Amino acid sequence: MVTWRSALELADLVRRKEVKPLEILDAVLARLEAVNPTINAFCLVAVDAARAAAREAEIAVMKGEPLGPLHGVPVSIKDILPTRGLTTTGGSRLFEDFVPDHDALAVGRLKAAGTVLFGKTNTSEFSYKALTDNPLFGVTRNPWDPALTPGGSSGGAAAAVASGVGPVALGTDGGGSIRIPAAFCGVYGFKPSFGRVPDRAAFGGFERVGHVGPITRTVRDAAAVLDVIAGGDDRDRGSLPREGGSYLEACDADVKGLNVAWAPDLGYAAVDPRVLAVCENAAGAFEALDCHVEVVNPGWESPEEFFTTMIAAQFYAAWSDRLPDAEPLMDPSLVRFIRRGGAVSARDYLRAVAGVEEYWAEVQTFLERFDVLLMPTAAVLPFAADALPPREIAGQEVSVLGWMPFTYPFNMTGQPAASVPAGWTDDGLPVGLQIVGRRRADGTVLAASAAFEAASPWRDRRPGL
Repeated sequence: MVTWRSALELADLVRRKEVKPLEILDAVLARLEAVNPTINAFCLVAVDAARAAAREAEIAVMKGEPLGPLHGVPVSIKDILPTRGLTTTGGSRLFEDFVPDHDALAVGRLKAAGTVLFGKTNTSEFSYKALTDNPLFGVTRNPWDPALTPGGSSGGAAAAVASGVGPVALGTDGGGSIRIPAAFCGVYGFKPSFGRVPDRAAFGGFERVGHVGPITRTVRDAAAVLDVIAGGDDRDRGSLPREGGSYLEACDADVKGLNVAWAPDLGYAAVDPRVLAVCENAAGAFEALDCHVEVVNPGWESPEEFFTTMIAAQFYAAWSDRLPDAEPLMDPSLVRFIRRGGAVSARDYLRAVAGVEEYWAEVQTFLERFDVLLMPTAAVLPFAADALPPREIAGQEVSVLGWMPFTYPFNMTGQPAASVPAGWTDDGLPVGLQIVGRRRADGTVLAASAAFEAASPWRDRRPGL
C-alpha cells in the first residue's frame, strides 16, 4: 500500500513516474479520514492547498524539471510551527484564528525540497507538557490502543506516522516532545543537536532547549529530512552551519567498534520492569553488531529542579502578560505552571542556568569514553489518555517528571538523541530505546539507529486500526 511506503520510496516512485504525487496524497487523505476520528491526530487538514501543491509537483515531473530529494512526499507539521496561509494555533484558544504570513524555516526548506504539506498535527498548549491534549482540539490517542496516550507534545505527529497517515511528520522537542511520542507510538523520532535545525520559536517558553526534528517510520527517512532542514540561517543566530557530507550517507557508516554505554536508569531513575526488559534486549543487540557495550552508572543526580525552574521562568516571561484575562481560555495546568514561574527570582533562574552548565560538564566528561549512550526513552509504558502521568513506578514514588527522566536532560545539554522502537511488550505496547550521541555527532546517532533498525526491523509492525 502506498500509505505505508517510506518517504524515500515514494520520492523514487515519483521520480520514475510510477506514481503521481496526487495519487499518493489521495491515498494518505483517505487513510487520514479513516483513522483520525479515532486518534484525533490532526487539528487541520489542508485538502485544497495540498492538492494544488501535488498538482504542481506532478507538472514539474512531466516537464522534466529538477526535482527535490523529497519531491511529491506528503508531510504533516506540528501545530506549534508556523505555516504560511494555514492556521497555526499552538494548541491554544488565544491563537485560534492566527494565520502566519511566513513558514517556519524548516517548513520552508521542506517545501523547497518538493514535499506536499497536507495537515497540522495536534499538540499540548504551547507544547508545554509531554502529553497531547489542549482546550481547543481535545485529546489525541495512541493508535496501538486508543484508550492510551501517544505521549507528547508531538503526539499528533507520532500518532499520524504510526497510523500510516504520511511517512514524515515534523515535530518539536523541548524536553522529550519528539522522542516520547515516538517511543509510545512505535516509530522513529530524532532530536538533532541544538541549533542543527534553525528555529525562530514562534511560541515562547523553550528558549535554550528547543529543537525541531522529524518523526518517521524509518531511520533513513529521518536522515533524508535532516539533509533538507539542517544548516545555519542568520534569522536564528544560534543555528549551526551546515556540516559536510550527507546524513543519509551517514546511515551506512560501519558501527563496528563503537564504544556504547548502556545506562538502564542513569543512576537515579525508577523504571517499569517491562520497559527495562525490552530495552535490555535492545541494548544487547549492539553487542551482536560488534560494538563494545558496557553497563554503566554515570552517577549523575537528577537535573529536574534546574530544568523546571528554568522553563517555568521562561513560560512566565512569555505568557504572564496574558493573565488573568486569558486564564478561562487556557489549559488550567498551564496557567498554574506560568504562575509558578512568577515565583522564580532572577537569582533562582541564574542558578538554574549555572546548574545546567555544571550538568553539561559532567555529561561531556563522561562521554569522552563513549560514542553513544543508551537508555530507555521513557520510564513507563503508555498510560491512559485522560490520566495524569504516574507518580509511582516500580513501587517507588517519583517526581512530576519521574516518568520521563531520560529525555529532558539532553535538551539541557543540546546533544543529538533519537528514540528507536526497541520492541513490544507481550500485550502489544511499543517501547522506545534512546540513543544519545556526543555534542554535534548527529551522524553517529543516525548510524547507530540505522544499524539497530537493520538488526531489529520494526517498520512492518503496524497498529490494528
